[in-house]
Amino acid sequence: MPNLHRYIPMTEQDQADMLATIGVSSTEDLFRDIPEAIRYKGTMPMSSALDEFSLLEHMKELAGRNADTDRYKSFLGAGIYDHHLPVVINHMISRSEFYTAYTPYQPEISQGELQAIFEFQSYICELTGMKVANASMYDGVTALSEAGALAAGATRRKQLVVSRAVHPEAREALLTMAHGLNLEIVEVGCANGSTDLDALRAAVSTDTAAVLVQSPNFFGAVEDLAAIEPIIHGVKGLFVVSANPMALGLLETPGKLGADICVGDAQPLGISQSLGGPTCGFFAVAEPLMRRMPGRIVGQTTDIDGKRGFVLTLQAREQHIRREKATSNICSNQALLALCASIYLSTMGKQGLIDASSLNLQKAHYAAGELKKQGFELPFGAPFFNEFVVKLPEGVSVKETNLKLLEAGYLGGYDLGVAYPELAGHMLIAVTEKRTRSEIDSFVSRLGEVVA
Repeated sequence: MPNLHRYIPMTEQDQADMLATIGVSSTEDLFRDIPEAIRYKGTMPMSSALDEFSLLEHMKELAGRNADTDRYKSFLGAGIYDHHLPVVINHMISRSEFYTAYTPYQPEISQGELQAIFEFQSYICELTGMKVANASMYDGVTALSEAGALAAGATRRKQLVVSRAVHPEAREALLTMAHGLNLEIVEVGCANGSTDLDALRAAVSTDTAAVLVQSPNFFGAVEDLAAIEPIIHGVKGLFVVSANPMALGLLETPGKLGADICVGDAQPLGISQSLGGPTCGFFAVAEPLMRRMPGRIVGQTTDIDGKRGFVLTLQAREQHIRREKATSNICSNQALLALCASIYLSTMGKQGLIDASSLNLQKAHYAAGELKKQGFELPFGAPFFNEFVVKLPEGVSVKETNLKLLEAGYLGGYDLGVAYPELAGHMLIAVTEKRTRSEIDSFVSRLGEVVA
């Protein structure tokens, strides 16, 4: 029989017994080290206790205030995308063997979990064209920061050059990481929606540990990775690429274009938006950097009977070795969400991923073309995947426009003025395979009416 955990409330006797065991007379005594002057007096402003039915109704009402993509048609991306989620994913990840699995510290009894991780690593290597991938990261933002730290350690250099077309939140996380490691971050501007190659050449030097770019970048533009690669490799630095895995169904792999490290967020691969997260990051490297990767790697082997088995091959993290020798303090991975990505890719297959990627590309370009017909300006001419920038008429607020679109049942694009003051009045629009032609046409028409 499995060990079943019982979930029962704590009784007054339970509480009294615990307090007696630790030698205090009341719960208040547990907080005696906190000065009286700063302690909250009285009861927090909240409702009285609700019965189960009333609580469920209250929570449903709160949840109903969310503008979710079941009731609204989403043209909002900027890192989290409204892609199709095959129903088999939730069915599979809800199995208790996966849903309640913990970190496989005892690999010999965690073969199913280890195999799931191994399959994820294999998929990521195939998608990115890299030699080795780890068991996953918290998200794409974390993965990019860890890539910067890896590059600095591998090259023993203190400068990272990052494109300003990289996701703003990723650049902020990179700055935070750099502060702790005493690294210098140099940001390079954009030209026509993609990284300014002339500015990049001027910024890179023999002090540069790595160049970090995103492709497709935050503006949706596909970067010229083949042109960037010799700039950083010419000074013996590392080339870090943050990639959208959905776009890799069509684009050449970063590995074949010279990337030393490829990271990204697996959210487009069958992971729910969940109102902003959690998601799952991936991290892949060229073979010489394998032992410097954060997190863990699952490897395949055979047991004494010759049967296929799985083991934790590399675990160069602070829980297993001396902290000062650890490659990272990342102590976990997103195994359940990585499983979502693996199920998605196995369900879709190679051709299915190509088809989904093609629909993203075609529908986004159709939407862009229809917006141009309506008189909207698309300020950037760089090739794009499933996101693009639209400039609203002079004096029109993106925030007010999105509120009006919301009233009409649409989640409008991201307000670029929030992160890029020079792009105030510009909207980043995402179009995925889920958007139908009629939805796109209606959105374009409504946007035209709103800004008129």
